[in-house]
Amino acid sequence: MNRQRVRRPEEYLRRADPALGSVIDEMEHSGGPRPSLPPDASMSNDPKMPTDCYGALIRGIAGQNISAFASRAIYRKLIERFGGRPPTPQQVLDDDPDALRVAAGLSHAKTDSLRSLAEHILSGELELDRLHDLPDDDVIHELSAVKGIGTWTAHMFMIWHLHRPDVLPVGDLGIRQAVKRLHHLPGLPTPAEVTRIGEPWRPYRTLACLYLWRLEESEPQV
Repeated sequence: MNRQRVRRPEEYLRRADPALGSVIDEMEHSGGPRPSLPPDASMSNDPKMPTDCYGALIRGIAGQNISAFASRAIYRKLIERFGGRPPTPQQVLDDDPDALRVAAGLSHAKTDSLRSLAEHILSGELELDRLHDLPDDDVIHELSAVKGIGTWTAHMFMIWHLHRPDVLPVGDLGIRQAVKRLHHLPGLPTPAEVTRIGEPWRPYRTLACLYLWRLEESEPQV
């Protein structure tokens, strides 16, 4: 009982990693909004992120491997093509792939991924409503069956839309940069190194990542 009372998530992370604890203290003392569980979508670097599962996956595909600014621009072009909202699976498949790709500024791979997502949903192979009830590893397995959806996209989906408390997106460049800065590493850590460094943050690795993203956003631009 006493341990549970003391182990507020922020307090747990402070004890688990004093360097991260310093970041938490600094943000708490700043007086501004702080990361929380479940994550507040308005505090992501994309406050217009869709709130439904399907829209979130489309947004995730559009944002793969590019900057936040570029991903927002592509997503905006994509929904503009469909009247200001995410296209339905049938609309994706009915559209000409090349015309869709050019209009939204998508790559061939992302266009193929959007079509694969639509096919999996319409065929029933991917049941979005089931994802809320599945363990983390099973969510990743289900989503990875869609062409072009990998672990990073699944991790983003689990954090922002399934509100899973213990997700560590080790392949995320922002997280890797923040870990490098946090622990004064000589170079960018590998995903395996991020996994090792983040192990003490369990079972609140999602919250740790929210603080790390905020830390990275505060890095002066040169």
